[in-house]
Amino acid sequence: MGFLAFLLLGLIAGAIAKLILPGKQGGGWLITLLLGVVGALLGGWLGSVLFGVGLEEFWSIQTWLLAIGGAIIVLLIYGLIVNRNKRTA
Repeated sequence: MGFLAFLLLGLIAGAIAKLILPGKQGGGWLITLLLGVVGALLGGWLGSVLFGVGLEEFWSIQTWLLAIGGAIIVLLIYGLIVNRNKRTA
């Protein structure tokens, strides 16, 4: 998968993860892109470690599920960090 396709995958996976998670997550499209790309990397890594599959092709359903799952994990961690900082401030 090319670099631009991976960025597009990360952006869309991050946006879908934001739609799936309840509540309001902060951050705009840049944060969504960054968290989505990090989530796609995490999802691909976890998929290869746990299931023996990784981010294969852009149109593969397993690629999308891994990327969205990873983005959800990253968004949850990001939400915990941001909410912790808001409570202490």
